[in-house]
Amino acid sequence: MTAPGPAPGTGEGTDVGLLSPVRAGTPAEAATSDTGWLQAMLDAEAALARAQARLGTVPPEAARTITAAARADRFDARALALAARETANPVVGLVAALTALLDGDPAAEYVHRGSTSQDILDTAMMLVAARTLTGLRADLLRTAEALGRLAARHRDTPIAGRTLALHAVPTTFGLKAAGWRHGLLDSVRRIDRLLDDGLPVSLGGAAGTLGGYLEYARIAAPGTDPDTFHDRLATAFAAETGLAAPLLPWHALRTPVADLGAVLAHTTGTLGKFAADVLLLARTETAEAAEPAPAGRGASSAMPHKRNPVLATLIRSAALTVPALASVLAQALVTEEERSAGVWHSEWHTLRECLRLAGGAAHTAVELAEGLEPDPARMRANLALTGSGIVTERIAAVLAPHLGKATARRLLTEASATARTTGTPVSEVLSRNLPHLTGLTPEHLRDLLEPAQYTGVAGPLTDRALKRGASTR
Repeated sequence: MTAPGPAPGTGEGTDVGLLSPVRAGTPAEAATSDTGWLQAMLDAEAALARAQARLGTVPPEAARTITAAARADRFDARALALAARETANPVVGLVAALTALLDGDPAAEYVHRGSTSQDILDTAMMLVAARTLTGLRADLLRTAEALGRLAARHRDTPIAGRTLALHAVPTTFGLKAAGWRHGLLDSVRRIDRLLDDGLPVSLGGAAGTLGGYLEYARIAAPGTDPDTFHDRLATAFAAETGLAAPLLPWHALRTPVADLGAVLAHTTGTLGKFAADVLLLARTETAEAAEPAPAGRGASSAMPHKRNPVLATLIRSAALTVPALASVLAQALVTEEERSAGVWHSEWHTLRECLRLAGGAAHTAVELAEGLEPDPARMRANLALTGSGIVTERIAAVLAPHLGKATARRLLTEASATARTTGTPVSEVLSRNLPHLTGLTPEHLRDLLEPAQYTGVAGPLTDRALKRGASTR
């Protein structure tokens, strides 16, 4: 029996997301696809021609012709990829293809004029990042809005706080949701800083001196002032792309890419915290919250009864992967001389994977947050699992003025041990002895042992967190 061939529309080597479902079918996947990168490179070439036309060094008609031709659907991305094996980057083949497309038109002479491959690819990289981050940011804000609604609705819903995997003291589900939201808004703030002034065009020429650009400019406009040339061309290029104008060429100064990696690692980390908590809350033994589950969602190939938390699982997978990839981008800061051999090249796929995974995780989180189903009754039932042991911290604090801090702690430790070994609720063990030692009435003791009455300032903290509005730009 022979294996079936590739499905229509796919080819050998095509990455359709089979092993990366967190980004499959999401806006981030489209923005970072080969077609998306190809279009970004073409956009960079066209913007550069328009910027030079602003300075009078390229005819305006040539810039318009190059812009009209710069459409990804007019080029064979696979052929460009194969050609890149001979040049170590895809821009060389793209420039040749774009020039050939304009064969016979005077504009062909102005394609890539004075430029270098790294200027185009790095600028395209920033364009792809900006386009992906814009959608990612919108998804983070939608998720934060949904979590804000959950936090407000469950401001005072008690739930067991857990430290080192065990019950600690009571908290509220509202404060937990407010914490998830707070982390996502921190990520939005970091993304905003990048989008506002941290994603620059790349403009350096062959070795960061703009020598080629300047020479062509002098030919077209003999009075060109070299002292202001970089600023004028960078400003025009930035205006044509919507990116920032850099102070210096950054071929070997890779801070913009490292910053992207750091922000994407932070973003997937805050999303991962949300997902990890949901995974624990959704456990059969806990069952304090459940994912939205349309028909067929979460099905197991072997166990018909299962309803797996797939959304949180997908988000967590990205959160575990992106920080490791971001470390590659940080290492690229240690590049050599005016252009690296291999270091620069290592960034391309790495950054794309960071962008598509972070974008996919953010898109997935929207559905998780908007459909999350808390179960306050189960939270209440779980609070009772320790038989009021979860509030022994409170009892110890109340007893300390009567018995001394050390004695009170010893008494509560012994009562908790007795409860564990005998199966008797802590509340019952304490009710036998405490009134005689402290004069506490049974009613007062009963109030002290109520977990819902020992959530500290969880409510006010939730209110404070919800006053923090989403970042606006």
